[in-house]
Amino acid sequence: MDRHTGIDWGKVQSRLENNPEKMWVLDEMESTGGEPDVVAYDTSTGEYIFYDCSAESPKERRSVCYDDEALESRKEHKPENSATGMAADMGIELLTEEQYRELQKLGKFDTKTSSWVKTPSHIRELGGALFCDRRYNHVFLYHNGAESYYAARGFRGLLKV
Repeated sequence: MDRHTGIDWGKVQSRLENNPEKMWVLDEMESTGGEPDVVAYDTSTGEYIFYDCSAESPKERRSVCYDDEALESRKEHKPENSATGMAADMGIELLTEEQYRELQKLGKFDTKTSSWVKTPSHIRELGGALFCDRRYNHVFLYHNGAESYYAARGFRGLLKV
């Protein structure tokens, strides 16, 4: 309950009932291991914000490269999907570095895994992509080639309702 202090659950339910397509998205987040939870309310838009709050990067969203361009650039040993491609198919957005750091204020996440985060275009244009994790009780931001993928790296997303 400490993730959503002051959230009116009746209002969350009402927003979801008025936006049934968002229930499908939440189900996709859940079925891929994300454990979505309400983490904020945006007073300027009136939207509730859900993040993937699984302890480790969502299990069914690992072993993916960063984006479809990176996926297409691989000549062999291609992963099945990309983080941005899966996120788009699911109807969610990748967390930014700032959002990832906000998530880490709610608990200890990705202590054994890592998660791709939204990469600025000037980095992506040079072939790179960013990911984060938590080690030694500190949140780290790293870089890798966008085409790389690892069994312990996935992505976390957010949904606004």
